[in-house]
Amino acid sequence: MQKVDLTWDHNPDLQTVGNHKAHWNSPDFRRSGFHNLHRNVRYGMSLRSDCVLALEKRLDRRISDMAEVRRLTGSTIFSAMVVLRGQHVLHEAYADDFGPDYPHSIMSITKTHMNLIIGSLVAEGVVDLDRTVDAYVPEIGSGYAKATIQQVLNMDVANDYTEDYSDPFASSYMHEVAMGWRLPIDGEVDETQQEFLKKISSDDITNYTGKALYKSANTEVLGIVAERASGRSLRSFLTEIVEAAGLEHGLYISTDRDGTPCLNGGGSLTARDLARFGSLFIRRGIGVNGRRVGNAEFIEATLNQGVPMAAPRGWIRYSNQTNTNGRWLGHGGYGGQYMLADLSSGVVGVFFSVLENRDAHDPDYSTEFIRMLQAIGELPFDDA
Repeated sequence: MQKVDLTWDHNPDLQTVGNHKAHWNSPDFRRSGFHNLHRNVRYGMSLRSDCVLALEKRLDRRISDMAEVRRLTGSTIFSAMVVLRGQHVLHEAYADDFGPDYPHSIMSITKTHMNLIIGSLVAEGVVDLDRTVDAYVPEIGSGYAKATIQQVLNMDVANDYTEDYSDPFASSYMHEVAMGWRLPIDGEVDETQQEFLKKISSDDITNYTGKALYKSANTEVLGIVAERASGRSLRSFLTEIVEAAGLEHGLYISTDRDGTPCLNGGGSLTARDLARFGSLFIRRGIGVNGRRVGNAEFIEATLNQGVPMAAPRGWIRYSNQTNTNGRWLGHGGYGGQYMLADLSSGVVGVFFSVLENRDAHDPDYSTEFIRMLQAIGELPFDDA
């Protein structure tokens, strides 16, 4: 056979550039990267529902009149905001370069799917929260082997996985190669998530800090537990959740090279569809067309336990792959997103933005939009 010499180059979006980040995640390109993560990642899947939860606009001017709403939605880093109660859209706003039909990376908000997955397996008696990870995944490394499922759910495990966004070589950035978010460099291994997770180690998994030790790897370990305990794929769980939520445009989610969904942060949704998803928590897992996901008792328990988070989020606990203050459940996303479901008022608030600083991280800024969504959920409603 004749030898053919083909020229090639690395995929430009996925090249690892300055500060050890993928090109799409570098400050000047991050906004486009977050708006198009579902296109940028190496591997992925999409899931769409056959039945769509119908929504009707009933705008509540109290929300648009709030000073913090005007300020946060008027910034140059804002993308989208939706407030939903029942099937009524109370508030909706979009940046000029974004819109209601556009998917946006939700980063770590994706973790909240694990509350529904593990909750359902607890209800079925398939997963015991007091058992250790190695009871389900015997080959897991010392970083998780002797941690209980409850500890992993609550970010209450000490190991050598780090998630310091100011450190360009933190484990969370190294994890991105296995997730298909950037190309490996300088001896980094192009491996699956399971191969990566098995290498995490610990001499003592006990969390002595009294605060949640946030590690995105926890979510992926729980995903392996769910598959092993149930004999089902994560894709099958996600399909049930998407169909129960009645998503209109569907869930895009990145995967590793073996097709395992990246539940620690790989999801992309429209703002309306993320609000539809959040409404599942309001309804305690009851979805469209009589479908059910999750576990109502597990959701209630999530409100009432957890590990305190560090300042400036000290009034919040990390509980069962969500944040909670005892009234609402929610989660943030790296770079500037949040979803909050107020289980007392029935309000779901969604906020999308894209930080363009070096680390895509600003705890004070994220506290501002959490407080805003919390205040909206606490507004008085006539039928509440």
